[in-house]
Amino acid sequence: MLRACSVLLLAGNALLAQAAELRVLTHASFALPKPLLAQFEKEAGVTLRITKAGDAGEMLNKLILTRANPLADVVFGIDNVLAGKADSANVLEVFDGRVAPTPITLTAKLVPVDYGYVTLNYDKAWFARKGLALPQSLEDLALPAFARLLAVQNPATSSPGNAFLLATIGALGEAKAFDWWARMRANGVKVSKGWSEAYYTEFSHNGGAHPLVVSYASSPAAEVFFSKAKLAEPPTGSLAFPGAVFRQIEGIALVKGGKERAVATKFVEFLRSAAVQKSLQTEMWMFPVDAAVPRVHALRFAVEPAAFDSPSAQDIAERNAQWVQRWTKVVLK
Repeated sequence: MLRACSVLLLAGNALLAQAAELRVLTHASFALPKPLLAQFEKEAGVTLRITKAGDAGEMLNKLILTRANPLADVVFGIDNVLAGKADSANVLEVFDGRVAPTPITLTAKLVPVDYGYVTLNYDKAWFARKGLALPQSLEDLALPAFARLLAVQNPATSSPGNAFLLATIGALGEAKAFDWWARMRANGVKVSKGWSEAYYTEFSHNGGAHPLVVSYASSPAAEVFFSKAKLAEPPTGSLAFPGAVFRQIEGIALVKGGKERAVATKFVEFLRSAAVQKSLQTEMWMFPVDAAVPRVHALRFAVEPAAFDSPSAQDIAERNAQWVQRWTKVVLK
């Protein structure tokens, strides 16, 4: 009898251990210090299973395709570009936990965690060697002098690529923006699947052939932070002229039909904690949405642009898919 009770107790403990797993779906750039994640696991009594599902666009597509049997309990990385698509697909649930209010907002289902600016980055050494002046406008980029110099991401598969497309539409209007993209195709713009491919393969600073790339205003600061040599200034810079800047806000949300709801709610609150808001600045190179959290010294080379361009949130929600389809026809087909 005692042995039977022991077997049942062990079986019960095994089931509890199996249940205490929080499935977190993120984009490929998600990163937090392991000690912080371990501390959350200990305090919440849960094991984190973090799945990185490519770029944010790919991540959301996977979430939509698996909505009948959700592959995660909580998702991080859906931004203000993809928020409308996520709402239309009905894959998220309204968050009713406790987080401090912030001027930077998303939707009722998406809790903002960080924000940054998609901008053009340039290779300082390349432009110095060529003696070529930096472009000062979108119109400059379409000139013969800048032919085959720019690498962008496909907005159908990349959140920064989609953000840059929206910046051009926000600044120029739809008709003029797609006219500009047609001229950029003729001028040899390079299209990559995602940010990593564009930045680490196509960008001349990393051995590629393109000295201009769509990236982030914080990328120059990251170059200094991760350099083996102690650099006094970044080897890259960012350009913030009209039509080339988009403010991206990333959020976290509960997945509709997900499990471990109580722990998932705690994880949302965890990403808004001061410790996480501080660490994400040099882990994901984004700005904290919590204004009370001080900026880390490493971000001194990440200057926030004074202005950015975007269509309205309603237009993005209603028309972004059409714009991406049109971009595909204009630039790729």
